[in-house]
This record gives sequence, C-alpha cells and structure tokens, in this order.
Amino acid sequence: MTTPVNRLRPRRSCLAVPGSNPRFLEKAQGLPADQVFLDLEDACAPLAKPEARHTIVKFLNEGDWTGKTRVVRVNDWTTEWTYRDVVTVVEGAGPNLDCIMLPKVQDAQQVVALDLLLTQIEKTMGFEVGKIGIEAQIENAQGLNNVNEIAQASPRVETIIFGPADFMASINMKSLVVGEQPPGYPADAYHYILMKILMAARANNLQAIDGPYLQIRNVDGYREVAQRAAALGFDGKWVLHPGQVEASNEIFSPSQEDFDHAELILDAYEYYTSEAGGKKGSAMIGDEMIDEASRKMALVISGKGRAAGMTRTSKFEAPEA
Repeated sequence: MTTPVNRLRPRRSCLAVPGSNPRFLEKAQGLPADQVFLDLEDACAPLAKPEARHTIVKFLNEGDWTGKTRVVRVNDWTTEWTYRDVVTVVEGAGPNLDCIMLPKVQDAQQVVALDLLLTQIEKTMGFEVGKIGIEAQIENAQGLNNVNEIAQASPRVETIIFGPADFMASINMKSLVVGEQPPGYPADAYHYILMKILMAARANNLQAIDGPYLQIRNVDGYREVAQRAAALGFDGKWVLHPGQVEASNEIFSPSQEDFDHAELILDAYEYYTSEAGGKKGSAMIGDEMIDEASRKMALVISGKGRAAGMTRTSKFEAPEA
C-alpha cells in the first residue's frame, strides 16, 4: 500500500444525507458542512438500497462538493448488502470519494476486510491505492471493547465515530431520547464511552466524532450535547438537519480569542527558544509562563482554527533588545 494521504480533514459538522433522496443530495451540496456522508444504511429502506447506490455514484461524479469531505456509509458486514455497496460506489465514483464509513464495527477484522476489498477495487480500476479512507462507527458493547484494535486495524482509518442510538439499545440504556441522559443517573452516562473512543482515536492519531442528536428542531439541546463532546476534545459531531450545521461548526471551532492566543504562543515559543531569543526552554508572555507543553497545547487549538479557515487578528512582536 502507498503512503496514506493526510487523514486529519476538517470534520466539525458531518451531515447525514439519505442516498435514496435526490432532493436532499442536491441541497446538501450548498450547506456549509465540513463533511457530507451519503447514507446507504439506516436512511435507506432495503428495497431502495440497490438504486440508491447508483444515485450516489451519479451525485458524487456530477455534484459540486467543493470544500467538503465526501463519504459514503455502506451497510455493516452482517448484512447481504455490504460488498455490493462498496464495489458499486467505489468502482463508479472512486476518484470523487474520500472515505467509506463502516457502521456497527465490532472487531478489527471487519476493518481489515474493508481495507482488502478497497485495495482490490483500486488496483483493478487503476485508482491510487490507499487514497480512500475508512471511518469506523462504534455502535455496541463489543465494538467499544475492541476499539483500540479497530483504531489500529488499517492505515486507512481516519475517524472513530460514536453511534449512540444502536449503542443505547445494545446496553439496555433506560432512555428513548438519543443522546440525552437516562433518568435516574445523576452523572454523565456517556462519559466512559466517549472517553474510551477518544483515547483510542488519539493514541492512533485519528479523529473522534460524536454521533447524531435526533431531536432535530431542538438546537439548544443539540448545542448542549455537542459542547460536552467538544469539551472532551472531540473533533466534530453529526448533523441531521441544516439547522444544526452552524451550531456544530461554531462549537467545534476555537474562539477567535483562543485562536489568536495559540498563534501568539507558537510564535513566542519559537522566538524564545531561538538564538535571538536567548535559547530559553521557557519564557513569559505577560503573566503566563510558556514552555514545550504550552506549545503542544497551542498546536491543537491552532490546527483546529486553521482547518476552520480562521485568520489571526494579532501578531507577536519580539521585545526590544
């Protein structure tokens, strides 16, 4: 396999679009979502899946997805549809596809199987081998138990995604509202799940994405759940409705103040560790001490801001000698 492409694409907002709905596929192209995934799984009725594959190929090839990460969610490996989903979509639109999302991943071998199938198609079609990434969706207890191995299963893996609805059902969680806290539990019932996914992602230099919030007209509720994931360090969240896109982009971007401060730290650290700055291991910016750890933290904020297209509004000025 060739060297993987840059896997850390912007994914603040990941818009779900039914692959069987041309009107929604058309509209999605004009929305400011970082990622759009055309869905062949839950959003497509079984009888609609075969035709939806071809609809997706048409829209990937003919649509204008400028600035968006283009993803197709296929069906999971326990169904009869998966291999045909992958073959039809990748053979038909491989050069215009960034990733395949694999739902209900339970072990590393399911990722390996998808990797092998993608490699076979790429070689057969003359596409660049290894270009198409994999997004692995964790939706049950077995998948969570195996999430570290799943994250390491292929150099194609770009993201680990939390799928809350199926997960809640798989562990018998006492709630019917996807993403909301179950009654009777005073703490955050999702903290362990989200942190385990986040640790597996970060240990393997992958992105961590939170799943959907199904009350699509309750933007305040969406914001609250999204802010929880963003506070932990997640890179983005699914959006099911155009009204959620702006909220997600905002919540998973740094504030202008934080972005400017991060850029200032990076410039200042570079200066103070240089010959001109005295080759210092640490230094002061105002009342704040900065060192190598500060630089690493600033790189995270700076990277998120730059990926979101932010520009700084201040600059570092070296002190006069």
